[in-house]
Amino acid sequence: MNQGLVATAQITIKSPVAEVWDALVTPERIKLYMFGTEVVSDWKEGATIEWRGVWNGMPYRDRGYILELQPNRTLSYSHFSPLSGLPDTQENYHRVKIELRHHGEYTTVALTQDNNPTEDARAHSEENWSMMLSSLKRLMEAKT
Repeated sequence: MNQGLVATAQITIKSPVAEVWDALVTPERIKLYMFGTEVVSDWKEGATIEWRGVWNGMPYRDRGYILELQPNRTLSYSHFSPLSGLPDTQENYHRVKIELRHHGEYTTVALTQDNNPTEDARAHSEENWSMMLSSLKRLMEAKT
């Protein structure tokens, strides 16, 4: 998979790493911070993952595979959206990697998404991921 331009986003959340991890892999919680997305996966390396929902009035059904799963540390998956208008081939998949770092009562969430074809696409991805991470932070910190 070509790395292309890499989008990055990061946030620090006042919540234990295990609770942040749980929010990353629990479909009912994902829906609360990821724009209402329904996620289906059995959360094992090599397993499929699917995202379903409506974005800007358009229904979508994105797909990919869990590439790496280290509980409380790393979640990585491939991602393809048919809404991109591109063929469903490996070169059109992104790789999203989410890494967690524990700092006392805080957890830093660092996210990268590769294979963005243009600078505008990279900037757009960063904006969307930053919004998602901000929603995750609000959800997690509302409990404290």
